[in-house]
Amino acid sequence: MSDDTNDDTVDEKSIKYVLRLFITGTTPRSEEAIRNIKKICEQELKGRYELEIIDIYQQPELAKKEQILAAPTLIRKLPLPLRKLVGDMSDKERVIIGLELIHEKKKDGKM
Repeated sequence: MSDDTNDDTVDEKSIKYVLRLFITGTTPRSEEAIRNIKKICEQELKGRYELEIIDIYQQPELAKKEQILAAPTLIRKLPLPLRKLVGDMSDKERVIIGLELIHEKKKDGKM
């Protein structure tokens, strides 16, 4: 039996992110938030994320359940702990910090 691997270590590149973006219809702000978060996810989490876009006008029960008070709101469901970001997601650095991708980037030496 070999004990070369440490079961406590998690390869951050293997972590899958489950995100929900709550928007209000097809407003310019909603459309901008969708474009911005998709771009950030493709650049930073390519192949490691699931993004669900929820229109609070069409699914108000989900907005109520998640206690959404403003839109657009991005919720990181996984990995835990849950995180919420409000806004159009145009500030890439703020989104990266909010999703806690900053640790990953520092280890890679990119930030």
